Amino acid sequence: MRRAETTVRGPGAAERARTLAYGIADGALAVPGVPDTPVPAHTTGRGGRPLLLVPSSAPAAAADDVPATLRISDVAPVPFADRLRGRAWLHGWLSRVPEAGLRAAALRLSHVHPRPELLGVGDGEWTILALEVAQVEIDDAWGSATLEPEEYAAAAPDPFVAIEAGVLTHLDSAHRDELTALLPDSVPAGPVRPLALDRYGMWVRCTPPAPEPPSSFDVRVAFAEPVSDLHGLRRVCRRLFADAARG
Repeated sequence: MRRAETTVRGPGAAERARTLAYGIADGALAVPGVPDTPVPAHTTGRGGRPLLLVPSSAPAAAADDVPATLRISDVAPVPFADRLRGRAWLHGWLSRVPEAGLRAAALRLSHVHPRPELLGVGDGEWTILALEVAQVEIDDAWGSATLEPEEYAAAAPDPFVAIEAGVLTHLDSAHRDELTALLPDSVPAGPVRPLALDRYGMWVRCTPPAPEPPSSFDVRVAFAEPVSDLHGLRRVCRRLFADAARG
């Protein structure tokens, strides 16, 4: 997938990694010597430490103080032919959450994943593992980076991580014309659909109109200033759409 050249500011690598680790994106756990384990729910605790819900029957669930990698695949909520937006790999040491801490860990997970499995944590069917992060890799629209644990722990997830999917699907269903108007005249418009959102701006995916080859590319639409809450996001989007309408 081609991406338009951009020099605009955006989230740093550590912030992007913390956003993926927050738990909206899909995860899988890799432990040497055992089959990979799908992770139906994961989130982060203090300092970005991943908490992972896994079936107690999975071989990885018996692991304690062993090396492991949490693989995260960031998939766009808007349907595209290529929906993968990025990947992250969190390498570290895996351990079981002690029984005394299971309830607090389950509550933390339930804030991100209201899953019925969480009600059964501790009954033998499900367990929660914790990953002490030793290194993080990320590869996404902004590029690739390798992070030390201190960089990762000091960052915070994007403030819109929990609502991004809802915002993007709303823009896609109700505001495609306005999104098209945001593009510079030099960009061949065609269908324009929202791909990603963060506090600095949006990525949109464009498909050139015929007779151009049907090769999609991504364009960055930057906000005038970073925003931190829903009120600020509404304000900056209204301003963007109004400026575009005036030409």
